[in-house]
Order: sequence, then structure tokens, then C-alpha cells
Amino acid sequence: MKKITIKDDLENDYVLDNYLNFKNHIIKYHSLNGEGDNSLHLENGRYFTVTKEFYNNIISLEK
Repeated sequence: MKKITIKDDLENDYVLDNYLNFKNHIIKYHSLNGEGDNSLHLENGRYFTVTKEFYNNIISLEK
């Protein structure tokens, strides 16, 4: 599987161990009506604010 790197809230690189699990979690717990809900996702000590832009970026990475 291809490694995918995203930026956390502090603009540090973060390599996703499992993109599909990350994406599915963001969809299930951090979105409303197909958009980011501005909630905070914490993973391995990193923070990600799930804005509309962040959400769209995560969804588009698979393409």
C-alpha cells in the first residue's frame, strides 16, 4: 500500500499507517452531511481539526 502523508494542526508531516481506516473514521465520527464538522481528531499524539477543507483533502487522497 502506498504511504500517504498529511499535515497535522501544527503543519508537521504525519504518515498514515492505514489510510482506509483513517478515512472511514473521519467520515463516521467527524463529518456531518458529507462535510467536515470542525471537530478535533486525535491520533498518536497528533491533532487534526476536521474542517471542510481537511475532510475534502482526505476524501480526495484515494483518487
